[in-house]
Amino acid sequence: MLSRAADGPDGPLTFIPGAYRERFLLPSDMVYLDGNSLGPLSHSARDAVADLASRQWGESLISSWNEHGWMEAPRRIGAKIAPLIGAQADEVVVCDSTSVNIFKLAAAALLARPGRTTVLSEPGNFPTDLYMIEGLKRLRPDLDLKLVPRDEIAAALDEDTALLLLTHVHYKTGEMFDMGVLTAATHKAGALTLWDLSHSVGAVPVSLNRTQADLAVGCGYKYLNGGPGAPAFLYVANRHQQGLTSPLSGWLGHESPFAFDDAYRPAEDIGRWRAGTPPMLSLAALEAGVGQFEGVDMQDLWDASQKLSQRFVERVTGQCAEVELISPSAPDARGCHVSFRFHSAYEVVQALIAEGIVGDFRAPDAMRFGFTPLYLSLEEVERAADRLVDILATGRWRQPEFAVRKGVT
Repeated sequence: MLSRAADGPDGPLTFIPGAYRERFLLPSDMVYLDGNSLGPLSHSARDAVADLASRQWGESLISSWNEHGWMEAPRRIGAKIAPLIGAQADEVVVCDSTSVNIFKLAAAALLARPGRTTVLSEPGNFPTDLYMIEGLKRLRPDLDLKLVPRDEIAAALDEDTALLLLTHVHYKTGEMFDMGVLTAATHKAGALTLWDLSHSVGAVPVSLNRTQADLAVGCGYKYLNGGPGAPAFLYVANRHQQGLTSPLSGWLGHESPFAFDDAYRPAEDIGRWRAGTPPMLSLAALEAGVGQFEGVDMQDLWDASQKLSQRFVERVTGQCAEVELISPSAPDARGCHVSFRFHSAYEVVQALIAEGIVGDFRAPDAMRFGFTPLYLSLEEVERAADRLVDILATGRWRQPEFAVRKGVT
């Protein structure tokens, strides 16, 4: 969106923070700093789900698979996500969950590198990424999951490495890897890359094609605003689409699903990564969420996010010596969220939520705040920072109700 200028990290902003707020159903008295965990509901997503349920499903019933393009939805939405991650339209498909997609792509990558048995990652990566490889180890006892600190990753790549599995923007600290540098180092070692873009897509510019990334996954319910449990997506570079095959050979990954053959033959393109019937109600919400990015330049959006997060960081750290910023101090070295360490982080987050400032907690001691310029204004960010400072200064977080642990943090 082009609008009046505002000061950015290094000059005027093109995208004005909060410019699309009216598109979302957000309480007027809430400052929502948790779009990095669950994006808000848009009016268009609400309407799309209602239309699919009442008109398409309700009136057209099974004819909707043809009449309303249900069967093509995973490809169609994947093509809309592709520009947000620097990919071609035919390299992305929406399917399954992030966890399942990691399993599928990692298993395929290992088969494509016979004789190599190491998956390289870092300690503190998002747990599901590591858990999926642990699951593969039960099927492949020779497999080795090697975790090394991020500044030692390039040096750890060797002739036994089959796959480098990393989260582009760290889920807790927001620290961002240099995708191009690490992908080049991985290829030099003869291995493949698998990038988790769950905290990148819709948040920061991503260039999968330019960096020659091999494989990627990402979720639909964070910055894409696709709703709770929204389907995930996966990316396979065109150069790999004939050579890699999903280990989960579901009927919709067949080259001709409605031939109902006994023998499996994978589709010739990205469709081979589909498995089961697409969840249309969820896909309707996701497609509407992705639609909010039409006409938005990701660099402009990230510039605005950096402006918001830096204002928050400066306002908090300048007045609260007791909290420690655990995200990179340079805004261009992190994604769209920042985290602070505090010994009673959970209680502080609960106190903030009680006063209409919604962030989240990550064990053991991190307060995490996301800055999404689509619906978040600079004034709201300043108000949230001031409220955090005040809660810490007055000790309101010590009220006993804020110490009661909830199942989801």
